[in-house]
Amino acid sequence: MGESEPDRIFRLEAEVDQLKEAVASHAVVDQAIGMIVAIGRVTPDEGWEVLKEVSQHTNIKLRNVADLILVWGRTGDMPAEIRVELAEAIERYGPTQIPGAPPTG
Repeated sequence: MGESEPDRIFRLEAEVDQLKEAVASHAVVDQAIGMIVAIGRVTPDEGWEVLKEVSQHTNIKLRNVADLILVWGRTGDMPAEIRVELAEAIERYGPTQIPGAPPTG
């Protein structure tokens, strides 16, 4: 016997809510990676690795680290622990040489 119509509607509404949250979370993470790419002069893949490392080293969920990076972009405020880990992770990956730019260092 299948699920009732109200149960089916409830289940589908819950799935839609989960998908909306996943899309919003993905957008926040993508925006944070974009900031890391810009400030660290790293590739998007390296930006993703930087974000993961900061999350792992601070034991803060990746989405929350991404949120903190976006807040920092708007306000200039970032917890010291995140700032230190972010700087160290970017140092490990970057900077990527910009094509056509004079060599750095």
